[in-house]
Amino acid sequence: MEGDKELTSLITSLSIPKTHASVGLSNLIAANKQHKSLFVNRRLPDRGWSDLQIQHFLLTLSTLDTNNNEAVSSTSGSESTAGRWCGVGEREGRVYSPLVAQRHFGMTHGIGRSGDITEPQPKAVGSSTIARLTLHLVLDAIRRGSGLDGRGAASNGILLPLCTGMSMAMTLTSIREALPEEEKGKKNVVLWSRIDQKSCYKAIASAGMRCVVVQTKVNAETDEVVTDMGAMAKALEENEGNVLAIITTTSCFAPRVPDAVDEVAKLCQKNDVAQVINNAYGLQCDRTSKLINRACVVGRVDAIVCSTDKNFLVPVGGAIVMSPKSDVTKSIGKIYPGRASGSPILDLFITLLSMGLDGYKGLLAERRRLVGVFEQKLRSVAEKHGERMLVCPRNTISFGVTLDHLTGSQSEDGDSSEVSYFGSILFMRCVSGTRVVPRGQDKKMGNDLFEGFGSSTSNFAHSYLTAACAIGVSEADIDEFSNRLGKAFKEYAAKKRKQALKAKEGK
Repeated sequence: MEGDKELTSLITSLSIPKTHASVGLSNLIAANKQHKSLFVNRRLPDRGWSDLQIQHFLLTLSTLDTNNNEAVSSTSGSESTAGRWCGVGEREGRVYSPLVAQRHFGMTHGIGRSGDITEPQPKAVGSSTIARLTLHLVLDAIRRGSGLDGRGAASNGILLPLCTGMSMAMTLTSIREALPEEEKGKKNVVLWSRIDQKSCYKAIASAGMRCVVVQTKVNAETDEVVTDMGAMAKALEENEGNVLAIITTTSCFAPRVPDAVDEVAKLCQKNDVAQVINNAYGLQCDRTSKLINRACVVGRVDAIVCSTDKNFLVPVGGAIVMSPKSDVTKSIGKIYPGRASGSPILDLFITLLSMGLDGYKGLLAERRRLVGVFEQKLRSVAEKHGERMLVCPRNTISFGVTLDHLTGSQSEDGDSSEVSYFGSILFMRCVSGTRVVPRGQDKKMGNDLFEGFGSSTSNFAHSYLTAACAIGVSEADIDEFSNRLGKAFKEYAAKKRKQALKAKEGK
């Protein structure tokens, strides 16, 4: 290439041997080929890039943003200007702290424009390039790594710098906006297959819609809390003509298992109702991806919402919304109010390049391997202390252990404070991520009363705790958790013996 020859000539003019210059320039040529490959193929590299390679690429792209220009002297006199670009707008990517600028690699303009979050930002070509490339890379990871169909569920996508709940609200709003004017005011009901997690309920309210909670049921042969298709069909009939969408969930805490999204898809197609799937951390599960793929084939699926932090090990604050329909993701982009932060997108871009496809597939494979280890260790501890694992074969991420000995008989609600106390023991032992759920606990959200809150059904037979074998967990984490859980059971038993002794002495 002419540019390489010129650079070689300039280096050799400094009395550096041509052979030395050629060796050094080979690294630069290789890096340029690597960058070109990313633009041309728009796929994850098989092998992850080094930190130096990623930094080089980011700093190169950041020079394309107008805020990243050095001061230059005016040729007409001795006066100096602040830089090549003279920004007099209200924003202009100005950042006071050099540390903050360094944290963002100088890309401070954000992404999108006020009319559409996916529109290129004219003052931030580098940031816009990263936003576009990141979408291509994450969809590639989802298709070739997680197994969602690139011709169906993962054929279109949009990245949002929002949590899963807010992304759900944006999705619902965009689906309503796509309706004919005469239907927008009428279709304001969202059917929600019950899952006891507050974000989705709040997302429906944030979108200005009315939530109708569709109760679940317990599988008679297992402990699984499953979709009640009869109740769903009845709710559709009772709200006929007013239902905008059904929200289902495919990543959940045991004993809840993924909704029958394929059966719901058939129901949605028959009744001309949208289906939005909350797949927050389901990309790490092969079975869930197959279920969603099937739903897109047999019926109607409008959107699948996934968290970036729970699936790709980045800081909290991002989501990807996918759809078999391009008009859905385009509509979401136009609904977003204002320009958006590019930080969550940049975090994901860096992480995906660092992982590469081999790295991501390796993490998924390691999680699959550890599922058996996790179950075996948890079952061993549970049985040693008179408890058992909840039988939920269709949930391979979250696992539950009964806490019946803490609350007495299964037929009684027992004392929820005892279960909560057990949770505090775990937390004091520096165990995070577990959930303890007392039997018979009620909670009100909005105008809805959730009986047996936490278990996603009204009358679950057990108090229990859950723990997750999620992407990124290590075998050492599992071993230490099992050890600390066993100690927590012993500590609780010692407390009960002490209380019994005091009560006996007091008589």
